[in-house]
Amino acid sequence: MSHKEILEVLTGLMSMLFVAMVSSTIVSTALPTIIGDLHGNQTQYTWVVTTTLLAMTVSSPIWSKLSDLFDKKLLVQVSGVVFLLGSLAAGFAQNVPQLLGARALQGLGVGGLMALSQAIMGSIIPPRERGRYSGYMAAVMAVATVSGPLIGGLLVDTVGWRWCFWAAVPISILGLGMLQKFLHLQQVRRSVQIDWWGAGLISVAASLPLVWVSFAGKNFDWVSRESLYFLVPAAVAVLALIRVESRHPEPLIPPKILLERTTTLAVFASIAVGIAQFGTSVFLSQFFQVAQGFTPTEAGLLMLPLILGSMVGATVSGQLITRTGIWKPYLLTGTVMLIAGLMLMGLTDHTTPIWHLSIYMILMGLGQGSLMQNLVLVVQNTVDVRDIGAASGVVSFFRSLGGTIGIAVLGAILSTRVSDHIATGLRGEGLPVPDDTTGGGTLDLDALPEPILTIVRHAYGDSTGYIFVVAGFVTLVTLVAVWRMPHTELRTTVAKQDKDDPLSLENAID
Repeated sequence: MSHKEILEVLTGLMSMLFVAMVSSTIVSTALPTIIGDLHGNQTQYTWVVTTTLLAMTVSSPIWSKLSDLFDKKLLVQVSGVVFLLGSLAAGFAQNVPQLLGARALQGLGVGGLMALSQAIMGSIIPPRERGRYSGYMAAVMAVATVSGPLIGGLLVDTVGWRWCFWAAVPISILGLGMLQKFLHLQQVRRSVQIDWWGAGLISVAASLPLVWVSFAGKNFDWVSRESLYFLVPAAVAVLALIRVESRHPEPLIPPKILLERTTTLAVFASIAVGIAQFGTSVFLSQFFQVAQGFTPTEAGLLMLPLILGSMVGATVSGQLITRTGIWKPYLLTGTVMLIAGLMLMGLTDHTTPIWHLSIYMILMGLGQGSLMQNLVLVVQNTVDVRDIGAASGVVSFFRSLGGTIGIAVLGAILSTRVSDHIATGLRGEGLPVPDDTTGGGTLDLDALPEPILTIVRHAYGDSTGYIFVVAGFVTLVTLVAVWRMPHTELRTTVAKQDKDDPLSLENAID
C-alpha cells in the first residue's frame, strides 16, 4: 500500500481507537459526579473503570485470534458497533449496576478495536516502516488515554456526565464509514477451531483475583477462608488454561509465541506499563478533584502535562526507531523516565505545588508514550505475518491485564489508606469514627459538613502518593525486562523471511 492509502486506513482506525481508548479514562474526572448522582461508593468507583478494562482484557486475545481466522475488516467493524451500543447504553444508565453492564459491553468493543488495529497494521506495513506509523498510533493511544479526564471534565461541567458516553457515537460512525471506504484486505479462508475453553478459563483466571481484591480488607480479611474461595479457583483456572492452550490447535494465547524470549519479556514489561498507565491516570484525576477541590474541567486541564509528554514521547520515539531500525535505547530511556516520574509523584501530599506535579507528569508521559506501542512493535518483529494478530493480542492482553490489576489493587490500597487517615483525622477532632469510613461510604462530598470535608480532602491528598510509589517499584520489572531483551534490528518486509519456514517465504512472495 502507498503512504497515502495507509494514512487513509489509519485515519479511520485511529478515530475509532481514539474514542475507544478515551472511554477507558474519560470517566476519571466524571466519576465523582457520576457516583454521587447514582449514589455509589468507593468500591463501585473503582469498578466503573475496572469493568471496562476487564472486558477489554478478556476479549482482546479472542478478537486477535479471530483476526487470524476471519476477515479483519468485518471484525473491526463488528467491534466498533459493539462499542457504539455500549456507549449508548452507558449514557442511559439509571443506577450503578446498569452502568457496569454497559461499561462491560463497551470493553468488549474496545478489546476488539485495540487488538484488530494492531493486527491490521501488521498485515499492511513492514516492521521497519511500522515504527513511523506505530508512532502515530501510539501518540493517539497515549493522548486518548490521558486526555480522557480532560474531555470528561469539560463534558461534565457543560452538558452533563451522560455525554461522556454519547459523544463517542458520532466519531465511531465516522470511523466505521472511513474503514468501509478505504480498508481493503485479502480475505482469509481457513478451517476454524475457536478456543472457547481458553476464552472461558481466561475470563475466570482474570476476574476472580480482581473481585477478591475489591472485597478483601473490607468484607473479610486478606488472609482468611473467604479469600481462598477466590484464589483457589483462580489458580485452578490458570493451570487448566496452560493445559488447554498447550493442546488446542488454535489457542488464544499460542505457547510458541509466549516461549519466544522477546515476547516473554515484553509480556512482563507490558503488565507493569499497564499498571502505571491506567492506574495512575485514574487516581490522579481523583486526587485533583477530591484532595485539591478542583472542578472536573480544571482537573482535566491540570493533566495536560501528562498528555503532552505522552504525545511527544510516542511520536519522537516512533520516528527515531523508523529512521534507525534500533529500538532498545529508546525503550530503556522511556522506562527510566516513567520510573522517575512515578517515584517523584510518590512525594505528593495535599500541600504539593501544582508546578511540581506538572514536571512529574511530563516525565511520566514521556515514558508512557515511548513504551506503549513500541513493545508491540518489538514483538511483531519476531513473528511472521500469519501470527501478527495473536502476537499483537498477547502484548495488548497483558498490558490491559496490568491496567485492570493496577486499578483494582491500587484502588484497594488507596481505599485502605484513606480510611486510616480519615479515622486518624476524626479522632484528632474528637469526632466519632464510623465502622466504614470510605469503602462503602458515599463519595458525594457536597453532603459532608466542612470539618469532615477538610479531613476527607487531606486524607486523599496524603494517601495518593503511596500508590505512585507502588507503581514505580512495579515498573522496575519493565526496566529489567527491556534490558534483557535481545536486540534485533527491525526487518523491512511485512513477512518474516525465514529460509527454514516455507510459509514465511510463501507470504513474502505473495
